[in-house]
Amino acid sequence: MLTIFSIPKPFQGHIGTIQRNALQSWLQLSPPCEVILCGNDPGVAEAASEYGVTHFPDIACNEYGIPLLNSAFERVQRMAGQPFIAYVNADIMFLSDLTAAISRLRATRFLMVGQRWDMEVRAPIDFKSEDWESRLRRQAHDCGALHPPAGSDYFIYPNGLMGDLPPFVVGRPGWDNWFIYRARALGVPVIDATGANMVIHQNHDYSHIRASTNVPAQENSDACYNLKLLGDQEHVFTLFDATHLLTRHLLVPAWTLMHFERRWGALPVLRPWTQPLVRFVNRMIRKIADNL
Repeated sequence: MLTIFSIPKPFQGHIGTIQRNALQSWLQLSPPCEVILCGNDPGVAEAASEYGVTHFPDIACNEYGIPLLNSAFERVQRMAGQPFIAYVNADIMFLSDLTAAISRLRATRFLMVGQRWDMEVRAPIDFKSEDWESRLRRQAHDCGALHPPAGSDYFIYPNGLMGDLPPFVVGRPGWDNWFIYRARALGVPVIDATGANMVIHQNHDYSHIRASTNVPAQENSDACYNLKLLGDQEHVFTLFDATHLLTRHLLVPAWTLMHFERRWGALPVLRPWTQPLVRFVNRMIRKIADNL
């Protein structure tokens, strides 16, 4: 059913622990998924060998040795053995409801995204324990927090649907917003599956980013590079740009007030010919509001 791929950081210290937890959670999914680790950072090849998953070491990097996403996506999409592709950050754990959610989708074109649950995980998880998943769910509900719908940590779509990416660097802002924009620009339904499956993010520090702790991430050169590729803020799409909401029981159009307002605001970006109409309507609304 699913090819899962990621571009891990070095398997060292706490980052190494949570990446091993994430990798093992993917291997617990049913039906079994193809798993691919990309990149050649320390420990990646060894982890791939230890867990019996595929390793693509030859991923293009920028001048600082940071992997480029377009290289990884192109290689995986060309070599994947399953009909659906899942890119996921290497600190994200999937649970059994993920594949159940995918199997309920009947559309041939979709991009599945969703919010994550942030929680502290400091030690290896015993995946041989029969109740490991139920304990994680309880811990996430009791001690974790649902992350705001601004960033996305996983993307699932039929192989070949999304085309090529610009050469974004991994692990920096902007590219996930572009990916949602890309789907909407292609007319691909964007499905927010937050209500259908729990996705767990294991909290960590950001010492891997080449910036001092008192410098905002957006000022980091890699972040600025991604944001430059993204273009202007009009292309910053989030989960509020989803067209559908998937729950454990239903797939419904995303027509909350927030989704409607965002859809109206994004209309000129996706359909430039509507710009005069949107400006006119907005002007009329402001006049009416001023006269109230």
